[in-house]
Amino acid sequence: MMIVEGTNPSALNRKIFLVGTSGWTYDHWRGRFYPQDWPQKRWFDYYAGKFSAVEVNATFYRTFKDQTYQNWRERAPQGFGYVLKTPQLITHRKYLLGVEEDIRTFYHSCSLLEDKFAMILLQIAPSMPYDPARLRRALSAFPDPGRVAVEFRRADWLYQDTLDLLHNLGVTICNVDSPQQKITDYLTSNRAYLRLHGRGNWYAYNYSYDELSEIADLARSLVHQGASRVYIFFNNDYEGYAPANAMTLQSMLTG
Repeated sequence: MMIVEGTNPSALNRKIFLVGTSGWTYDHWRGRFYPQDWPQKRWFDYYAGKFSAVEVNATFYRTFKDQTYQNWRERAPQGFGYVLKTPQLITHRKYLLGVEEDIRTFYHSCSLLEDKFAMILLQIAPSMPYDPARLRRALSAFPDPGRVAVEFRRADWLYQDTLDLLHNLGVTICNVDSPQQKITDYLTSNRAYLRLHGRGNWYAYNYSYDELSEIADLARSLVHQGASRVYIFFNNDYEGYAPANAMTLQSMLTG
């Protein structure tokens, strides 16, 4: 990578590697990540001082008023990015059938974040059958499919036809690390996405230094393949593993 004279390589890398966690409001992070005496209403400020992005899982479970998105936008510092998880109504109840209006409504909410709107995570329900045509229709309903990353929870979706579909629409594939799936290095757009759930146990796995080094190497490899940004989120919130692992990985990539 060519560095222009006068630029800070660490700051540049923070724009390429956007590391964070899946959510920030976990009570059991008090004393593990958040200082014991830090007021909960300021947890986001503390989080945003450490990381450059966050994956918002809460939008999967419930809807939020426009004012909430506007508040998120105003609280985030310059250069910070939100990734919003698509509502379960779209993905796990309707299974992407007849969801065009729902998608447009959700996308409108995301757009209220303005320059803090990074991406949307679309998680395919494990029980949804393999149906590329249905997936294509849903992705095409997004005003900008290039803002979407798709997470598959079953390996039988990971055919070349699926990768080609995502590539043709400019959609990012989410490379998953979990007890059921070994992490991959697929790249279908100019953005890469890694979602880390844990290996031995879902959400309650503390990645070792060597494992984090392997993930750092994979992230660098995706940049060499052509990714201009690599989003990396830890979803192993138990015992505060996620922020600890994220900070270590971020140091590897930016320090």
